[in-house]
Amino acid sequence: MDMTLTTSEPVLTIKEPSSVTEKTVGSVHVDNPRMQAKNVDVYYDDKHAIQDVTIDIGANEVIAFIGPSGCGKSTFLRCLNRMNDTIDICRVEGSITIDGKDIYDPSVDVVPLRARVGMVFQKPNPFPKSIYDNVAYGPRIHGLVESKAELDEVVEQSLTRAGLWGEVKDRLDQPGTGLSGGQQQRLCIARAIAVSPEVILMDEPCSALDPIATARIEELIHELSDQFTIVIVTHSMQQAARVSSRTAYFHLGKLIEVGPTKQIFTSPQHELTQDYITGRFG
Repeated sequence: MDMTLTTSEPVLTIKEPSSVTEKTVGSVHVDNPRMQAKNVDVYYDDKHAIQDVTIDIGANEVIAFIGPSGCGKSTFLRCLNRMNDTIDICRVEGSITIDGKDIYDPSVDVVPLRARVGMVFQKPNPFPKSIYDNVAYGPRIHGLVESKAELDEVVEQSLTRAGLWGEVKDRLDQPGTGLSGGQQQRLCIARAIAVSPEVILMDEPCSALDPIATARIEELIHELSDQFTIVIVTHSMQQAARVSSRTAYFHLGKLIEVGPTKQIFTSPQHELTQDYITGRFG
C-alpha cells in the first residue's frame, strides 16, 4: 500500500543548528546607528538562548524581528533595555551600545536607560490610575517637568502623538483600564513616548488586538518613525512587511539574515529564511 504523503499542507519542522551558517547573511551594519549590538550571547542558566548576534539599529528606522516561536527574538529585544536583568538566571555577554555608550556598563542606571529605550508589551498594561496619570507618571518620576502646565502639555502632546487625545480628552480623570484594548495599547504607547525616548521596543504589540485596532497601531508606528527608532517583534509576516524598513530573521537563537524588508520577503538569501517566509516551517 502506497503511504506517500501527498498533502500540500506545509510540514512544520525546525531545522537543527547544523544547518545554520555561522555568519549572518546580509549587512548587519547601517550608516547611522542609534544602537549597536556586537557578539551578544544570552544564557538562561545552561541554555544558550542567543548566540553571537551582531546588528545595528538605525536612527529613525522601523526594524522588525521575525522568526518561529522560541527563536530568541523577544529575548534579544529585552536585551536592548536590560529587561532581562529582572530574570535571575539570565546572563548577557557581548556589547550593546546606545549612541556609543555600553548599556551594560556597571555605571549605567537602568531607570534612565529604560526612559531612553522604552517598551510596549504584548498585552496592554495600563497602570491602575487615571488616563492622565498613566501618561504623567514617567515625566513626574524623571523630573522632566517643573509645573502643572508643563505636565498638562506633555500629556496632551503624548496622547495626540499616540492618536488618542480626541477620544479621551474629556475623560482624562477616568481609569486607563476602562479603555478598549486598542485604546489601552495606544495609552501605553503615549506613556512610553511621554519621557521622550530615543528608541521604542514593541513586543508583539498587536497580538491581542482586533484587525481595526491593529491597523491603527500600524498607522501609529509609521507616524512615530519620524521621531523615534522603533524595534518591533512580530509573529505576523504581513505586519512586518507593512510597517518595517528592515527585517531581521532569527532561528534557534541565531540571527540568520537581515536586510531591507522588501528584499527579505521577495528574495531571501538564506535557505532558512526562504523556508520560513514560504511557510515550510513556523
